[in-house]
Amino acid sequence: MILLLLRERDFMEVIKLRDEYIKLGQAMKLAGMAESGVDAKYAILDGKVKVNGHAEYQRGKKLVAGDVVEYRGETIRIEA
Repeated sequence: MILLLLRERDFMEVIKLRDEYIKLGQAMKLAGMAESGVDAKYAILDGKVKVNGHAEYQRGKKLVAGDVVEYRGETIRIEA
């Protein structure tokens, strides 16, 4: 599933994919944006999480290479 999580600069995490995609809730947990799936779920349902600059309301949203997730001043980028 996930190959690697890297810190790039002081404000952006990079998630390297092994497969075609990772779900938004899983990416948030992996990057430490959410402590649990429940925390990720409510942040997403409340419209507090942005994917590529737009509020995302689907926890199961498939993230692919090039996608950028923002939450609470933290940013993660998805790479192949």
